[in-house]
Amino acid sequence: MIVEGSDPDGAILILEGIACRYKQRSNGRRQITAYLLPGDMSDLDAVFQDRMPHGVSTITPCRIARLSPRVLNETIYQSQALSQAARMLSLIEEATSGEWLLNLGCRSGVERLAHLICELFHRLRAVGLTNGNSFSLPVTQVDLAHTLGLSGVHTNRSLQELRHQRVIRLAERRLTILDLPRLTSIAEFDPTYLNLAPEGG
Repeated sequence: MIVEGSDPDGAILILEGIACRYKQRSNGRRQITAYLLPGDMSDLDAVFQDRMPHGVSTITPCRIARLSPRVLNETIYQSQALSQAARMLSLIEEATSGEWLLNLGCRSGVERLAHLICELFHRLRAVGLTNGNSFSLPVTQVDLAHTLGLSGVHTNRSLQELRHQRVIRLAERRLTILDLPRLTSIAEFDPTYLNLAPEGG
């Protein structure tokens, strides 16, 4: 949807499906830097950029709305309410990036994976895409490796470890959290950085 280094073409609103932001090296390897779920918007600050510093690609088939830089200027930066919403989105993205950086720098493979699962669970639950403690996880192990900064083998071992501890079950791309308190403890996960409404709120 967006090619790294391309001219800014406005923001993308995810209506359905899952996408990701990523950076790609010259050798072809990439690092996924964010997952975009339904309701998420990417690149609100495109009006201030000369070129896109990252790419955006689909993980699953997606339905999107694209807002041109002109529309962004007129509807967001000239409205106080929408300007505040954009600022809040920016703060949440900054806090989330900090957590992902902590994952890469200080957490083990199992802890990184546990944290990512917790984050996705809370975000998907907020938009009504969970069933109890279960949700669709259509990402591949390659995608997970590119997210967690691990090799494919290490990613697989981390999945198997959480399965062995009977914390999660993953079958046919559907993940079920069997022990949410235990998973939260392994990840040292505190969802406040996501600024989500309380469950049922």
